[in-house]
This record gives sequence, structure tokens and C-alpha cells, in this order.
Amino acid sequence: MEDRISVSMTDGVADVRLVRADKMNALDAAMFAALVDTAERLSHEKGLRAVVLSGEGRAFCAGLDMGRFAAMNDNGGDGIGGAQKRDLALRTHGLCNHSQQAVWGWRQLPVPVIAAVHGVAFGGGFQVALGADMRFLAPDTRMSVMEIKWGLVPDMAGTPILASLVRDDILRDLTYTGRIFSAQEALSYGLATRICDDPRAEALSVALEIAQKSPDAIRAAKRMLNNLTVDPGPALLAESVEQMKLMGGPNQTEAVRANIEKRAPKFVD
Repeated sequence: MEDRISVSMTDGVADVRLVRADKMNALDAAMFAALVDTAERLSHEKGLRAVVLSGEGRAFCAGLDMGRFAAMNDNGGDGIGGAQKRDLALRTHGLCNHSQQAVWGWRQLPVPVIAAVHGVAFGGGFQVALGADMRFLAPDTRMSVMEIKWGLVPDMAGTPILASLVRDDILRDLTYTGRIFSAQEALSYGLATRICDDPRAEALSVALEIAQKSPDAIRAAKRMLNNLTVDPGPALLAESVEQMKLMGGPNQTEAVRANIEKRAPKFVD
């Protein structure tokens, strides 16, 4: 796990860093496992008051590792978060499957989580940032709900979280087009909490401020605020069901091939 995520604790604040910098912290099976395991371990950490989640190198997280798409193309499997042809509808972590837990686990933590985002947060990487309570973005950050590029839908708990943050038409626009949007757009949509020249430094400062408040009150506040949302269970299951219908189909395979080969896709009706 240490070759994917590092964790250090100072004054009750966990500084969690994605450390696969040479791959722009892309999500391979090991990164998925590290995200799930780290959130689980922190949930039992005595003295934990707040968490800052960030990425080393040029980006927060560039999304799914391209090797996963190549495997999907070659083998017809899901290429997402683990073994090929998994049953994504299987609930392995409460309301979630394993891939969803890589995001939902941060919302389940009993303390506030701040994502410090720079560079890019695309596809699955964007959804990881959504798992945080707050998102601090560098001014030149770029984001995208990029799954449509690969003939897929967002299926890492992103849809129920997005539905609680943005207008319905904005959610549809970003999901249908997969377009890349700026930090300033993210702020206007409600996806960024603030824009900072040094988001990690500011996130650590805010996390330390939170850590100095009553831990009982902070944990109670997170429980209370989490309970404001509509039951996410049906949306989480719907993500998985729709994704399984798409994976390995002729149009999804063609979307992957066309992007890898850098040509226009030829879809069938």
C-alpha cells in the first residue's frame, strides 16, 4: 500500500497522499485497494480529527490507469478496480461494491475530509475528490466526468454525490459530454469549496483548525450532515447495474479502441 498512498499524522490531522506520481496517481487495482484500506484504517485511528487527501506530482489523479482500458479492450472484462468480469452489483462494503468504496469510504469516515486538488482530476480521480467533505482547488485545476469517453458511466459513487452538489442540468451536461471544466467553473457549479494558490497548505491549515474544535461536536456534525442526503443505496446500485450492461459491449469496446487508436469511433445503433 505504501507505494500507492502515504499517511502521516500531525496534531490529529491525517495527511493522506496518493504517491503514484509517475502515473499521475492513476487508478490501478493497487490504488483502488489502497484507497479502500486507508479509509478503513483511518476509521479506527485513535485521536483522528480531520483528513487531507492530496496527490503528489503533476496531478491529483488522472483517472483509471490506461492499462485497465487496454485490458478491457483485449479481454472484454471490466478493467475497473480489480479482476475481470466482476459482478459489480455485488455489495461488498455495505451499500457499495469495492470500486465505489474507494470513494464512499471517505464520506463514511467519522471526521471531515478535505481534498486538495491540483493538475487534473478526471473520471475516477474526480470521483475520489467527490468523496471528500470539501474540495480546495488550485487555480489551473481541470476536472471531468470522463467515463463517457470510454463508453461507460460514472460508477464510483459519483452520481449520488454529484446529485447533492449541482443542478440536474449541470449533472447531465457533464455526464453526457465528458467535457473538461476549469476550477472557476467547478466553483460556480458547487463542486469546489474554494480556489487556492496552494490547496494542500490551505487544506492542512483548515484541517488543523477543525482539529482544535470539540471532536465530539465535529463527529456529530458529520453524522448529522451525512443524514441530510437522500438514501444513496438505489443510486449506488443503479451505477453498478448500468455499468455492467455497458462493459464489453460492441459500442463500449469501440469507444476504447477508438480512443487508444486516436480515431473517430464507429458506433452501431
